Amino acid sequence: MQMAVHCNYIGMMIKRLMRVGNSQAIMIDKPVMDLLGITMETELEITTDGRALRIVPKGDADDHRRRVKSVINHVLTKHKKTFEKLAK
Repeated sequence: MQMAVHCNYIGMMIKRLMRVGNSQAIMIDKPVMDLLGITMETELEITTDGRALRIVPKGDADDHRRRVKSVINHVLTKHKKTFEKLAK
């Protein structure tokens, strides 16, 4: 299995999973860690859509979730009457 690590304006890297005990791991190069502002102690949230992995620092994921929830609430409030008509 191969995995690509994408970096804005830096290019693309092709990585292979490595065996670590009974698990597999992907090595993240130091320049990428520096770019993302992460260290060995940073908690990472890993999600998938079934085709790709998304790995983000936990704080960024929490902030993204809050922003999405805020936008959804704004749209629902602003277009409440339209959604009520559509639901009939």
